[in-house]
Amino acid sequence: MRVRTFHVNFFLDKNELSHLEKICKESGLGKSKVIRNLIMGVEIKPRPTEKQLRLVREISGIANNINQITRLANTVKSVSPAQVEELQRLCSEALSLVRESL
Repeated sequence: MRVRTFHVNFFLDKNELSHLEKICKESGLGKSKVIRNLIMGVEIKPRPTEKQLRLVREISGIANNINQITRLANTVKSVSPAQVEELQRLCSEALSLVRESL
């Protein structure tokens, strides 16, 4: 059973249709979803690029490594110089990835 039971039919000129199709392509949403979101005042954001998704995955992995080292340091109550260097390297790597993406 359909959740939305009302059908709305309207006309667009060539420029309006082109703009709607551009928004759909950039956001990855269908025309109906874009129009419903616009009516409800939802901001339509472009779909993340593959480069942005890769950056998020990389930083997530780095953050996970940092959390593991921090958890170990809290358990053992000490941090070796090698662990500190590894944390510094991971933070530098994350910063480099962010700078590359800008």
